[in-house]
Amino acid sequence: MTGNVKTVLDKSTREELINRIKTLNENCTARWGKMTVYQMTKHCSLWEDMAQGRKQYPRVFIGRIFGKVALKSILKDDSPLRRNTPSIPELKVSGEGNIEAQKSEWIAKIEHYAQVSNLQLIHPFFGKMTTEQIGLMDYKHIDHHLRQFGVS
Repeated sequence: MTGNVKTVLDKSTREELINRIKTLNENCTARWGKMTVYQMTKHCSLWEDMAQGRKQYPRVFIGRIFGKVALKSILKDDSPLRRNTPSIPELKVSGEGNIEAQKSEWIAKIEHYAQVSNLQLIHPFFGKMTTEQIGLMDYKHIDHHLRQFGVS
């Protein structure tokens, strides 16, 4: 990995992400994909539950074959995730809700990383991930969705 890859485990990176999240509002529209801003914030909050071990989802077969290689490729540098990267069905959100409440919930989950030292995750596609890998991937996931809504 290159030296300047960002991780959500870093306090200043968390602060940068939280400041970007705070700028989201109901007028933000996606530059790609089908999600609304509410659906994206809810999706990201569900992702945090998975990344921090509060929720577990079953492995997908294709991930058992390609997951480790894909993870290594994604985390090799600081390039953003590709547009329209697929998600597991359990993290797809429909409907609408309170954007401000959802943003607050998501921010609280990001702030929780300050108390975390040893995360373990068996990602449905990537498989077993280390704390370092979770921190790097989480940053990329959040950054991807903020870029999706024009918040860079």
